[in-house]
Amino acid sequence: QVQLVESGGGLVQAGGSLRLSCIVSGPISILGDMAWYRQAPAKERELVATVGRGGNTNYGASAKGRFTISRDNAQNAVFLHSDDLKPDDTAVYFCYAEAKFMWSSPFEKHWGQGIQVVVSS
Repeated sequence: QVQLVESGGGLVQAGGSLRLSCIVSGPISILGDMAWYRQAPAKERELVATVGRGGNTNYGASAKGRFTISRDNAQNAVFLHSDDLKPDDTAVYFCYAEAKFMWSSPFEKHWGQGIQVVVSS
């Protein structure tokens, strides 16, 4: 069973830094796109950023310029970093990864359980 385990959340002051990590484990032969999403109270889940296997990135409008996504293919890991957090960044952050069981298998979508980030003003 593929598992995505997030770490690094918690309480941060506005203007402070955050680094989230997500490690993917289980029976996978290759990881495709990886991403971070977030869901604030009473709001829909939204994209924060995606990163392809080759390192190409894409950011949601609220994250552009303040968040950086990266990945380590050797560790099956994806990271999210910010040095300029705002109270509106308070949300549960979810790790997302597309993975193949075998090279001939299609990519399947997997989600982490989510990790809480609270930014105080």
